[in-house]
This record gives sequence, structure tokens and C-alpha cells, in this order.
Amino acid sequence: MERREFLKCATAALAGRLLAHPFASIAQENSEGARSRPNIILIVADDLGYGDLACYGHPRNRTPHLDMLAKEGLKFTDFHANGPMCSPTRAAILTGQYPQRFGTPFESALSAKSPDIGLPVDAATIPQTLKKAGYATGMYGKWHLGYHPPHMPTYFGFDDFRGLLTGDGDHISHISRSGDEDWYHNERIEMEAGYSSDLITKHSIDFMRKNKDRPFFLYVAHLVIHFPWQAPGENAHREKGKDYWGLEKLGPHPEGQVAPVVQKMVEAVDRSVGEIMAAIKTLGLDGNTFVFFTSDNGGYRAYQGKFRGEVSSNGPCRGEKGEVWEGGHREPAIAWWPTRIAPGTVTHETAMTMDLLPTYAELAGAAAPKGVDGTTLTPLLFNGKPLPKRTVFWRKEKDWAVREGPWKLVGDEENCQLFNLDTDIGETTDVSAQNAGVVSEMLASFKTWERDVDGRSR
Repeated sequence: MERREFLKCATAALAGRLLAHPFASIAQENSEGARSRPNIILIVADDLGYGDLACYGHPRNRTPHLDMLAKEGLKFTDFHANGPMCSPTRAAILTGQYPQRFGTPFESALSAKSPDIGLPVDAATIPQTLKKAGYATGMYGKWHLGYHPPHMPTYFGFDDFRGLLTGDGDHISHISRSGDEDWYHNERIEMEAGYSSDLITKHSIDFMRKNKDRPFFLYVAHLVIHFPWQAPGENAHREKGKDYWGLEKLGPHPEGQVAPVVQKMVEAVDRSVGEIMAAIKTLGLDGNTFVFFTSDNGGYRAYQGKFRGEVSSNGPCRGEKGEVWEGGHREPAIAWWPTRIAPGTVTHETAMTMDLLPTYAELAGAAAPKGVDGTTLTPLLFNGKPLPKRTVFWRKEKDWAVREGPWKLVGDEENCQLFNLDTDIGETTDVSAQNAGVVSEMLASFKTWERDVDGRSR
């Protein structure tokens, strides 16, 4: 993937302000005194692969609004979900912690077949943190962190919630895999007609309008492009009262016909971003609104040996959703704030979804909860400074990975392999034999991390 020049000036006026360093204007603004608390919008796609957007190299998917977001903001090349599945990453986003701290169920997707498991009630979250700083908080879309009180969004600081609790409702009928209605307003079922991303966008924009005169945190949690693979305008697939726990959960389309459907789903995410960005500008909020876009895990390359090559692109990365290879957790990510973030910039710093909470807390002038594992991204976002050196970890049941600088150690209960991602992003060549000392140090770090995170969960 080509490296873009560090800065592309969007306008001559801005170029005049940037002086000798692309972030010089930001430093100047920081020295001018306290700024008003920004609105914060987090947009998370579902199962979107690292290579699924045009600005990340996809040859067919048309994503002009996300491409523009990258052109006007900061594009990450080394951003990661905390897990290769839905629930772990969503827990990490909201709490700023490794999901393993909440127990082994949070290493994979929470299942409606175990409905009593949910995000622990004592977990401190982004909306709870920001509410203390006077923020309105709204969430629209996929929750997947619990199925009934007290594990629902309104119990974790959201003033308003509309969306689904499970991991994969029908995009049109909003029926869950178990055949139940799954579209809520706060704590009650309130079914609506419409495609999932259209409804999520509508409610997100309504929330912005209602709260435009106060700081707000808006969490836009899309269900697309998760199965069932359905495009806008199609008929519903799932019906109330029927079971969809087999391969019928994937949707109505047979092998050979899914690729154009998924393309339309990717483009539906892009259209949603475009409508939200247009609303930001129409409401006059673009000067003080921070937008961050990413995905919850990598995409599927196939599903149980079927639909191979029809679903997602993880670009040059090995593996897919559910795996600790790069394709399971390396994500597209874009940060946008036109008055604070230099346009057209690219960062190769390693960052993770658990970094969002401490970042948002700092922007809001709020104290981050104790025990946060993430680090604030503000020095990188606004001043172009590198993040502190650190070692980060993934674990899904028996599979695990450790990242430190360019090195990534990938293992299971029996073996481990070492890769240099600077020269081998595809994780094709094991160099552990030539770097035994690196392997030993990283393995020791992993064991120390396991003892730490498992102290609460086991």
C-alpha cells in the first residue's frame, strides 16, 4: 500500500496557518487557552475488513464519503480492534479495558443462548464518563453486550438507545437469529420499518438536532456489513418465530450471488457517513465536532468453506474475523476534526479501540475511570507525536497474539510464530528461529499480561 505524503493542504487558508510543521497550528491553538468541549461522534461498522474501503485500496467498492473523511482528516494504517469478534471489541471501546478482564465469554461473541451474560454492571463506560462532564449521550445500532436489564445500554450511561441487542438481526425485519423481535427503544421492543443503516442514521441525526446546543457523545453502531447479507431495498429474510441458527442465518442469497450484495452494504455504510457529515455541517457543528470511524473486527473471507472471495477484503493481511492474524483485527480507521486535525495526513502508529475512552475523556475534560488499559491518542491526533512504546495483546480462547513495535508473536497452546510486520504485513514468514531473544521476551510479557487480566476473570 502506497504511503501518502504526510500533509496535503485542503485549502490555501489552512496551508498558511500550518507554518513549518503540519501540526503547528494545532499547537498554537492549544496555547491560546481552554477550548470548549467538542461533540464526539464514534461510527463503528460491523465486520468491515481492512481493505473494504476505496481509500484502503478496494478496487470496486465506492466509498466517496469515507474517502473524503480520510482526505480531510487523519488515516490510520495500523489501527486494531481489541478482539477478532464483535463483543470483545465493543466492550473494549466502551470501557477502555482489555475485554479479557470481564471473563472468558468476552473473548468471543456473546450468545443469545446464554442471555444472562452481559457487560458487568460495575464497568465504567464512555457515556458514564462523559455525562459527568455535561454530555448528552445517545447510541443507535448494535449493542451485543447483554440481552436484558441490567446489561442494556441505558444502564451504562446512554440517555437514548434505539437498535438491536443481539449480534445479527435481519436488516429489514429486525428479527434475531432466534426468531425474536430485536429492535428496541431504550428497554422496550419498538419495531420500525426500514433498513438497519437507514434507521440508525435517521435516529443519529435526530439526536444531533436535539442536542446541538450542548456537547454530546453519539455512538453510531452499524450492523452492516454483518450477515444476514442483505442489500437496501430487498425483502426481509427472517420471520418471527422461526429458527435461524443454521446457515440460513447468512441470508437469502446462494453462493455466487453474495459479492454484489455485500458491495451494496459497504456503500450503505458510506452513505450513512455522508448523511451524518452533511448534518454536522448543516447544524453548524463542524468547527467543534470530533468524528472517529472504524470497524469492530476484520471481515470474513469465506464462511465455513462457502462464499469464498465473496464477502470482505482484509487487504494484504492474513486471516479473517475470528482469528488473531492481522486480518482478524487490523481495521480501517479515520479521525476527523477540521479545526484540530491536519487534513490529508496518514499515521503508521499502532493504536487500538481501547484507546478511545481515554482520548474522549481528555477531550471532555473528564477523569478517565481507574484501571483503563488504553492510552490517549490526543498527542498523535493533534500534534503528530508518536504514541508511547507499549506491548499490546489479543486472546481468543486458545489463540493469542502479542505486538511490540514491528514484532508480532502469534501462538496457541502448542506453538508460536514471530513476524516482522514492517516487512511482512501478510504474516507469511516465521522468523522466530533467528530472533529467539525477542520470542522469549514477548512470551514472558504475554504470560505476565495473562496473570493480570485473568486476576479478575478467573
